[in-house]
Amino acid sequence: MFARIYRPAKNAMQSGRAKTQQWILEFEPEAAKKLDPLMGWTGSTDMRGQVRLSFESRDEAIAYATRHHIPHEVIEKPEPKRVLKAYADNFATARKVPWTH
Repeated sequence: MFARIYRPAKNAMQSGRAKTQQWILEFEPEAAKKLDPLMGWTGSTDMRGQVRLSFESRDEAIAYATRHHIPHEVIEKPEPKRVLKAYADNFATARKVPWTH
C-alpha cells in the first residue's frame, strides 16, 4: 500500500486553473488490471485504486499519511513560468522576426 501525494496538472483544454490548488493522495495499484475476454472491459480486485483524498495543503496530506502509517511519495512540480503576451506585440516595430504576408 504505497501512496502518491501530488497537485493535479491544469486541464490542457481550458485556460483556467480550477481544481489544481488542492493536494491529492492517491494509492498505487497493488494488482494488475485484468481484461474480461467476453466484453473487453478492464477490471481489478484492488479497491484502493478508486480512493482519491483531497487536502488543502501538502502538510495536511503528509500528516494524514504519517498518522495512518501509509508509505508515501510527494511529487512536487515546479510552477510554470508565465509568459505574458499582448495582441499588439504582433505589430510592434521592434519585433525580432519581421511580420509579412
